[in-house]
Amino acid sequence: MIFLTNHPIVFFVVSLVVLWLSAQLGATVRRRRHPASLEDAEDYGLVLGATLTLLGLLIGFTFSMAAGRYDQRKNYEEEEANAIGTEYARLDFLPAVETQKARTLLRQYLHLRIEHYSETSAEQLAKNEASTADLQAQLWATIVPSAKEQPDYVRALVVSGMNDVLNRQGYTQAAFLNRVPIAAWMLMFVIAVFCNLLLGYRAVGKARMMFLILPIALAISFFLVSDIDSPRHGVILVQAQNLEILEDSLK
Repeated sequence: MIFLTNHPIVFFVVSLVVLWLSAQLGATVRRRRHPASLEDAEDYGLVLGATLTLLGLLIGFTFSMAAGRYDQRKNYEEEEANAIGTEYARLDFLPAVETQKARTLLRQYLHLRIEHYSETSAEQLAKNEASTADLQAQLWATIVPSAKEQPDYVRALVVSGMNDVLNRQGYTQAAFLNRVPIAAWMLMFVIAVFCNLLLGYRAVGKARMMFLILPIALAISFFLVSDIDSPRHGVILVQAQNLEILEDSLK
């Protein structure tokens, strides 16, 4: 399930096939057990309607969760760009040699943060995170000696700004890890399968196209939610626009 939620297009294809087969299975069971019309068709319709309502509510809540996490990733990208830009300006308060060194490191750090939003493989991400941690240590080591030598409120601004830069990276990483729980996905998928079983069981004798309407609608819904929720794959992704604008301005 984790693989499917990380690859929305694959999730769409798999969910469409599984849900369509579920409807076909329900129709097959109906033909073998009750080939004639159902005496309790109204009861089946009531159960199917209630199940579909529950599924719709779950999809709505899950979409709300995914959209909130997507907005959170966008906000942290903007905040990270603002923190780096502010600290770049505050480095003027340090001695010239330290200012030049810190700004060079900060530009390298900014480039790594931009790459963080475009890399998808686990190997690339691990390499990026290692390089980011190393640069963070170098940036901190660059400003600490000057702050200790002259611990006034001006140097405190530089230290505070660098602290914001490092914190924003941690917040961004946490937002990328904050996903819709797998248990919620499994619950929705199971209910969707039951809905299609009931649909197939009740819709025998009607047009076969009816067996495709609900699977397609649900597969599209799952694709949309998983696409918004997935920070690395899919169509709707957070772009490092603010960081790229900042990098261009620093050049």
